[in-house]
Amino acid sequence: MWQHNYAPVAGSLGWSALLAAFPIFILLYLLGVRRTASWLAALAGLSGMAAVAILVYGMPVGPLVGAITFGAAFGLFPIGWIIFSAILLYRITVETGKFEVIKDSVGGLSPDRRIQALLIAFAFGAFIEGASGFGAPVAVAAAMLTGLGFSPFYAAGICLLANTAPVAFGSIGTPILVLGGITGLPVERLSAGVGRICAPISLCIPAYLILVMGGWKALRGVLPAVALCGAAFAGVQFAVSNYVGPQLTDLLSSLAAMLSLVVLLLVWKPKDHFRLEGNCTEDHQGRHIPRRELIAAWTPYALLVALVLLWGLPSVRPALETVTANIPWPGLHNVIVHMPPATARPEPYAAVFKFNWLAAPGTACLVACIIAAMVLRVSPVRFGKIALNTAKQLLLPELTIMLVLALAFLMNYCGAAVTLGLAFAATGALFPFFSSMLGWLGVFLTGSDTSANALFGKLQVVTAGRLGLNPILMAAANSGGGVMGKMISLQSIAVAVAATGMHSQEEGRLFRFTLRHSVLLGSLIGLVTVFYAYVAPVLAP
Repeated sequence: MWQHNYAPVAGSLGWSALLAAFPIFILLYLLGVRRTASWLAALAGLSGMAAVAILVYGMPVGPLVGAITFGAAFGLFPIGWIIFSAILLYRITVETGKFEVIKDSVGGLSPDRRIQALLIAFAFGAFIEGASGFGAPVAVAAAMLTGLGFSPFYAAGICLLANTAPVAFGSIGTPILVLGGITGLPVERLSAGVGRICAPISLCIPAYLILVMGGWKALRGVLPAVALCGAAFAGVQFAVSNYVGPQLTDLLSSLAAMLSLVVLLLVWKPKDHFRLEGNCTEDHQGRHIPRRELIAAWTPYALLVALVLLWGLPSVRPALETVTANIPWPGLHNVIVHMPPATARPEPYAAVFKFNWLAAPGTACLVACIIAAMVLRVSPVRFGKIALNTAKQLLLPELTIMLVLALAFLMNYCGAAVTLGLAFAATGALFPFFSSMLGWLGVFLTGSDTSANALFGKLQVVTAGRLGLNPILMAAANSGGGVMGKMISLQSIAVAVAATGMHSQEEGRLFRFTLRHSVLLGSLIGLVTVFYAYVAPVLAP
């Protein structure tokens, strides 16, 4: 069995971390400077990581190939599966003309682009995040904004920025549940910790979103909506995460935000007129829609939410899991020894691919697609054509996701990810700040807060113990900081590009647009963690 060595370059953690980060530098350079298509950047990063794994870490070829194929398979399922199903649902509404009704219903609430962004990108996107996660919120919300007349670039950028506040509690609380399983810490306390870290930032995200769209002048015009939306979301997020649990946090907080906006719009409207740069059409005014037509149009998304919630019920999920296949990955499962300090003691590194084809959220979404097609009277032949066109549209985005997950898994299984984690841990008293940035890095690499928690959660707890810090707080910081890495992950960018119909050449521009916001907001999460660690430890979980 091959053992991890986290300082393979002459025993130096610094030099080893520098080389471990080499593939990340490749990604940043190709995306941010050379404006390379994301799939090519991901392929180059993966090639660089393979070279580092072999030449620096001495990883055998067998496990290397196993890690790459394991990551690619995970990128295809469950992540690629949910993206395909979510985009297919959207395409059904477009092909049947129901999306026009959805646009009119939103435009009827307010033609103002700022209000539409709050309703769809922030509140409705958070609801989809809570129900399914794994790319669906950006895919659905960005497609909706594009249909309303937002330019594809701004629709994608706004949705990526908005898909931050709910990420830590996405997919019925999956990231927190995984964090609890990895660390062995109580899920309820971890949920409370993440809620206390994220809620102050969630309060500000609606205002930040409008500032990015149009500056202070744009924010002043919708200040009541921004304040109410942020307060409703953050307040419920804090309360539910601390006193109920992680599973319903996103669903209830997003519903509170949507309901608060709808009620506000009954008695208040923006007085100024806002124009968004790059608008494709005039602000959508909406029209009177008969109730029956409105219900039919929203039925696909109502089915999506209902079925995803059904799939997650404790009384239903065990039955769905009975056909799950747990596949020990060839050439990788238990052939690597995970070494301290990443673990308490040397132990075999498992690599089991969970093919839960029936229990996966993507399957729930596909069932919603099939039922929606029946309700909307889409023939099987037409449904097949829509599905085929959707698959063609997603070829490059799915390839990008597979390549990036292959890179992330290779970093993990060769030991490079732990090397970077230990480098962060070496910051000592500054670790509470950098612990959140470690989560940020994990989500940038994997595209998933769940995966980042699995990657670095245990390391956060081990490091907290060595430095005498609160292990609940440090583990929660990993998840809280990770949400700000979501907007720059290549998977998220690929999903946004696919959903809005942007050219692949725009991916680099979108990455540069979100990068500065990601670093700023991630740093704010770090400062909140420092506050709990040193200024007000009695408020920490």
